[in-house]
Amino acid sequence: MSTFLFDEIIFGPVKSRRLGISLGINLLPYNSKFCNFNCIYCECGWTKDKLEKQSFHSVEVVEKELNNKLLDLYNNNIIIDVITFAGNGEPTLHPFFDVIIDLTIKARNKFFPKANIAVLTNGTMISKPKVFNSLNKIEQNILKIDSVIPETIQLINGPLGNYNINSTLENLKKFNGNVIIQTLFVKGYYNNVVVDNTSEIELTSWIDFLLKVKPNKVMIYTIARDTPVKTLEKVNIETLEKIANLLTINNIKSQISS
Repeated sequence: MSTFLFDEIIFGPVKSRRLGISLGINLLPYNSKFCNFNCIYCECGWTKDKLEKQSFHSVEVVEKELNNKLLDLYNNNIIIDVITFAGNGEPTLHPFFDVIIDLTIKARNKFFPKANIAVLTNGTMISKPKVFNSLNKIEQNILKIDSVIPETIQLINGPLGNYNINSTLENLKKFNGNVIIQTLFVKGYYNNVVVDNTSEIELTSWIDFLLKVKPNKVMIYTIARDTPVKTLEKVNIETLEKIANLLTINNIKSQISS
């Protein structure tokens, strides 16, 4: 199935099924995906086997393009709900992510003070104080946890290098609830191995993890775009609703995006 890369720093606004009217920011290079996860469902395609040195967009260029776009939207009375860091990989890998968050907050306050700032992150960099502190400043710190079982994490997310879910848990707890967990549920096959993070053992372990993190919300969704693996399938809405009900029983707020 075909996948795509973003060829702009600032893109949209687009209608997001989770966030509303979203103006996107892509801090990653145009020519390839740059991520330390290799998720089998990623709309940007596959990650290279190892992260090579990259030339990132400069702080000055990001600031200029963001302010120009926000001014244009403001002048044309186009309202946005959120400014979202997403794009061609993991945004917190940008070496000046913390500086860019600060300038984004400043620009947002100037043009659209009611808009939220969101970051979609896999959480691999939250052990770094600058990244943690920046994520703690924004309204929608959205961190991916598709499974808490190591074998499933390897199968679905394919992290590069060492990834320890227990260390991630301890770092997540430090947000004291100022975090949104997003989980994509998927079924199918990959390399002749069954893919299914909706099983009882998966959900029981996942909910136990969430009860320790105490997020302010959990976003649950499934694939909606092309994926690099052709043998994956969407999870039906009935299953997502059952999962949401499990969260409600455990006093965890949820949002379904099907």
